[in-house]
Amino acid sequence: MLSLFQRKRPPVAAAPSPAPVTDLPKGLLQPESAASLLATPRRQKLLEHIWQRTSLSRKQFAALYRTPMERYAELVQTFPASEAHHHAYPGGMLDHGLEIVAYSLKLRQSHLLPIGANPEDQAAQAEAWTAAVAYAALLHDIGKIAVDLHVELADGSIWHPWHGPLCQPYRFRYRDDREYRLHSAATGLLYRQLLDREVLDWLSCYPSLWAPLLYVLAGQYEHAGVLGELVVQADRASVAQELGGDPTRAMAAPKHALQRKLLDGLRYLLKEELKLNQHEASDGWLTEDGLWLVSKTVSDKLRAHLLSQGIDGIPANNTAVFNVLQDHGMLQPTPDGKAIWRATVTSSTGWSHSFTLLRLAPALIWESGERPAPFTGTLTIDTPTAVEDVEAGATLSANGATSALENPNAPPAEGSGITSAPPPKAQASPDVIADMLAMVGTGNSPTTDQDVETVPDEVPATLPDATQPPLAAAAPSSPAFTSSTTQPSGEHFMAWLKHGIATRRLIINDAKALVHTVSDTAYLVSPGVFQRYAQE
Repeated sequence: MLSLFQRKRPPVAAAPSPAPVTDLPKGLLQPESAASLLATPRRQKLLEHIWQRTSLSRKQFAALYRTPMERYAELVQTFPASEAHHHAYPGGMLDHGLEIVAYSLKLRQSHLLPIGANPEDQAAQAEAWTAAVAYAALLHDIGKIAVDLHVELADGSIWHPWHGPLCQPYRFRYRDDREYRLHSAATGLLYRQLLDREVLDWLSCYPSLWAPLLYVLAGQYEHAGVLGELVVQADRASVAQELGGDPTRAMAAPKHALQRKLLDGLRYLLKEELKLNQHEASDGWLTEDGLWLVSKTVSDKLRAHLLSQGIDGIPANNTAVFNVLQDHGMLQPTPDGKAIWRATVTSSTGWSHSFTLLRLAPALIWESGERPAPFTGTLTIDTPTAVEDVEAGATLSANGATSALENPNAPPAEGSGITSAPPPKAQASPDVIADMLAMVGTGNSPTTDQDVETVPDEVPATLPDATQPPLAAAAPSSPAFTSSTTQPSGEHFMAWLKHGIATRRLIINDAKALVHTVSDTAYLVSPGVFQRYAQE
């Protein structure tokens, strides 16, 4: 019996070298066999890692795992995984597919599946769940070759992946009209090309597994439970590693690479998410003399996108993003050297609105032949007002700040002067703020609730002294926290704590925060929070 655990694993057989191909007309690629595509040392190492995490014999592994991965390789050939984001190089889709399988199986090892089942059922279904995790990971991006790519064969015919593997030289390009996320729904077109009937018969015997697997194959990860979560986490790890992040952490990009990360992120957002040249509200406008992007919208999305991909060193607020972009020459500054432009956009339909904008050179984002058509309306640079001339160093105009204080509950119009104000570092969501205030007792005090509602958002410290008196006058004083000259006491400390959370002067639930919330309980970092209280 012990010999089963002492047997030596056979070495991985070296795949044959790719056969030489004759010269092809310019732009055409020669399809390769699965053995040739998987023969690189790195891919062989990934296959070895995948096998080690399955606990199967070589023969069983070949039937359940290697065969689907070879079929995957024959379909994706040397296609990139994306046009300008992660794995955007020849063979990137194959690398990404193997990486996400390896990561997903590593994550699967820390889960007993199905969740909540008795140990006997978990043991009986273990191999089925492991295989399902691998298949879901391998298939998660395969729909891209069906809906994102236009593939033309040497004879001029169009190839679709449901035709089977490529059998003659080909060329490809990304579709200009591709729809973001459609590839997830297109997985259902292709999974039968990889998985045999016997495999599907086997997996369908387990209802608790079959349903989430079908949801994943349909692109509905939100309904796929732990199976969907494992695939999403593995995908992020693979993307983070390729972009320079550490897959074991959420943040790990070297600082010297920040310029490239920001530029890659902008290119990705403009190609996949941001809407340009809309007749009404839009994320940006392309004119003959520049690319104009709504400052707050774009910087928020850029930071969120990079952080979600595992990139560290990302600026903590929008003002810092503007500074970094400007320092690296990626923004075209205003005549007085600032990053933010104020302009009025008027569409051909008569719609008009003022925005705070960032100005970039279109050549940073697109090649000359890829640039979208310019905006058909007009974009007029606003002349600075007298107040703004006085506030030359401010990122938020006094008029905008005063308006926000007079009616703090009214949402600011998109692109107005208010949107250019940087949010506090690591600002928590309103729900977290409300929960935090409830923990320290504000939820039971009508007076304090009123105080919280009327406290304005924090105004940047860059405002000149001339603006401070109206700001102080606009904010009603709190009965519980009137000034820092009050005699220190426990009650005064609690009032200071509530006020700091309400005004977002105290960061919560951040790596450097002095206040954290866990399971409806507030935890204070000592002695840091008391030192901060004493200083103020």
